[in-house]
Amino acid sequence: MFNKTKTSYYKLGAAMTAGMLMTSSSAHAAAAGGNNFGSIASNMTGSVSEIPGLLTALAYLFGILLGALGVMKIKDHVENPTQTPLKDGAIRLAAGGALFALPIVLEAMAETIDTGAASGSASGASLYSVSFAST
Repeated sequence: MFNKTKTSYYKLGAAMTAGMLMTSSSAHAAAAGGNNFGSIASNMTGSVSEIPGLLTALAYLFGILLGALGVMKIKDHVENPTQTPLKDGAIRLAAGGALFALPIVLEAMAETIDTGAASGSASGASLYSVSFAST
C-alpha cells in the first residue's frame, strides 16, 4: 500500500514540475543590452521581492499540515492513551497554529514599522526618516 502511495506522489510531483516548467516565463533570459551590473541587480531585486509570498505559502501549508497531524495524534491518544501521550498532539496543534498565524503577524509588524515609502526597498530617504532628537 505504501509503495503505491509513494509512486503516486512521485507521479504527482513530476506532473507538477513539468507543468510549472511549461508555464514559466523567460524571466532569467538575458536582456537585449546584455548582462551588465544594472540588469543583474534588477533581476536580483525582482527575485528577492517574491520571497515573502513563498514564505507565506509555505507557512500556511505547513501550518495546516501540522494542525491535521495534531488532530490525528489526539485521535490516537483517545483510542489508546497509554501508547500516545496527549502532549504530542498538543505540540503539533500549537506549532501548526503558530505557523498559520506567522504571515499575519509578519504583515502586522511590517505595517507597524513601515514609513510610508512607495516601494518595499530601503532608500536613503526612508532610512533617515526616523528622528531620535528629543522635542
